[in-house]
Amino acid sequence: MKAKIYNSLFLICFFTVFGCEDLLDKKPLDSPSSASFYNNRTEVDMGLFGCYERIVDRIGLKGAMPWIVSLDCTADINWNRDASPIGTLGNGTASSDNASCRNAWQDFYAVIARTNFLLDNIHNAEATVSADYINQVIGEARFLRAYSYFYLTEFFGDVPLITQSITLEEAEMERTPKNVIVDWILDEMDAIVPHLPVYYDGNLTGRATSVAAYFLKAYTALCNSRWTVAAQAAKAAMDLGHYQLHSNYASLFTYDGENSREIIFAMQYLKGVKVHITLRQLGSRLAAGVSNEVPTQAMVDSYECIDGLTIDQSSLYNPQKPYDNRDPRLHMSIAVPGTVYLGIQFETHPDSLRVWNYNVSPPARINNTDATNAFATFTNYLWRKWTDIRDLGNTQQCDGDIILMRYAELKLIYAEAKIEANDIDDSVYEALDAVRARVGMPAVPRNSTQTYLRSVVRRERKVELAMEGRRLFDIRRWRIAEQVMHGPRYGNSKTALLVSPPSLDQNTSPDYSNIPNKGIMRVVETMVFNPNRDYLWPIHPVELQTNPKLVQNPGW
Repeated sequence: MKAKIYNSLFLICFFTVFGCEDLLDKKPLDSPSSASFYNNRTEVDMGLFGCYERIVDRIGLKGAMPWIVSLDCTADINWNRDASPIGTLGNGTASSDNASCRNAWQDFYAVIARTNFLLDNIHNAEATVSADYINQVIGEARFLRAYSYFYLTEFFGDVPLITQSITLEEAEMERTPKNVIVDWILDEMDAIVPHLPVYYDGNLTGRATSVAAYFLKAYTALCNSRWTVAAQAAKAAMDLGHYQLHSNYASLFTYDGENSREIIFAMQYLKGVKVHITLRQLGSRLAAGVSNEVPTQAMVDSYECIDGLTIDQSSLYNPQKPYDNRDPRLHMSIAVPGTVYLGIQFETHPDSLRVWNYNVSPPARINNTDATNAFATFTNYLWRKWTDIRDLGNTQQCDGDIILMRYAELKLIYAEAKIEANDIDDSVYEALDAVRARVGMPAVPRNSTQTYLRSVVRRERKVELAMEGRRLFDIRRWRIAEQVMHGPRYGNSKTALLVSPPSLDQNTSPDYSNIPNKGIMRVVETMVFNPNRDYLWPIHPVELQTNPKLVQNPGW
């Protein structure tokens, strides 16, 4: 699978580093020219994969971490312990010159610039490339451009809509209303669906398909309260066939899941070409990680018990054994004390000075830096999702694919849109049950109220999609960010357990105020959230200076 895309990515690297001097007859020497590009299939592919490369390689939210994985530390379920710009977006202390905001703006507009150049000049290849393939490439480029605008509008609100290459003189322009761009994205996806395949031979997930286009339409509509459009687009995607739920939730996010038919669109990596540092950032100290991003207590407490009830309602919940009898996705996504993580016993109690390493034969006792290192997990937990034991020894050379769109979320989009439209029928229950049954969770009770189903689908999104970059937009569109992003961000004590569960509201947000020994919890930071400001990111001052027609978002 990876060989196909990275044969093309080799051309990208050649194009990026050498400016295509030989290929373009040196007109000009430093960049492609509309006078000489694109004249054949090779150049068309180079241009197209240059657009994809910007999505994989150049969205700089946090260094060499895949941008979509880092995005959850701007929400309530994941904490970033270093003083990085993206971390300040998560605790409410960011300023308008935040580097992650600047990079998001510049990098997604760089994708847009590449796609516009390709779309403006692909007609040069009409004499040598088939019309069908040109139409497919046009569809892929338009998908990537719309994908970029989706994220720009969700981050910043109104942004300039640029659909063709522009000169420096034309670069000063006002922000286009978000609702206009949303309409444009929906129309773009309708236009390109007929020209894209449902899937690629070899299960190549790094290129856009008609299903990915429907997914983007559905998700865009969902985030903008267009319930009927979202449900119809999600159903259209599912009706195209081919895609299905992966049988093993845990393996889906490892090398074993890369060929899964659940994956609709992904960022693909390959050692020697492009890698990421996910295990280094997420892994335990004993696995040569730095435990930089860790689950919060609020995330851990969101997983139901196996009877389908939340921990404040279930008789199966035992405060003395809080991780037993829980939704299996808890242990599939998160490492808790007393379990084996990446082949090593994971313990955080300061008295646990020696633990077992099962990666050697016979197993050996080793010093437990997960208990003694000052920078071990601050919350008592670690992320399992996106980590693979095969990356031990190469924690900064990971090449596991990172999923951007998958079939399970299509089902959740469909269910939520139907619930919000109050168009509740058997298909809603079937969609929710399919996602839950995959991990052995019970079916949703039939004849449930709209309010109850809303609570279920919101909880499902929280636990099913953790660390997949969805949480920020969810808490914004549900208008609960000022609740979950304000006040203490908790981790658990490393020496004691809470004597009772927190109370959980309809959004599965925990309230610890009535727990007698809540004082044992570790406050890793105190968050602030200004609802008059923080529902949008700021536009960097450099952008405002470069384009005087831009207006800063309120409060920044």
